Amino acid sequence: MSHDIQPPVSVDELLERVRAGYVRIEPQQAYEAARAGDALLVDIRYAALRERDGLIPGALVVERNELEWRLDPQGSHRLPEATSHALRVIVVCDEGYASSLAVQSLRQLGLHRATDLVGGFQAWRGAGLPVV
Repeated sequence: MSHDIQPPVSVDELLERVRAGYVRIEPQQAYEAARAGDALLVDIRYAALRERDGLIPGALVVERNELEWRLDPQGSHRLPEATSHALRVIVVCDEGYASSLAVQSLRQLGLHRATDLVGGFQAWRGAGLPVV
């Protein structure tokens, strides 16, 4: 039996701890990295939000519940884009909260360059970046 149970934290505290472990990326930087082929944008929003607000051109759509299986370079269900643990993945959710928790999970799988978009899709669109 384990005696190292941690006291509970709020989701805000959890986000703060997770985000302290990596550098998040702003919309313009994400756009430039993706355009240069230096990063893979991964949109984890659910279908209703994508249908309502549109898509980022070139972003890979992987719903949150499939993310780890699709991006694990060693996994049998991985996407062709999941080529190595050195892949620079930029996770995009709607407003930049769920993406941070997703990044923590990807980093635990060894994707040490995974990061997320500050403000999510809404910030991307608000910055006037391409949406289809």
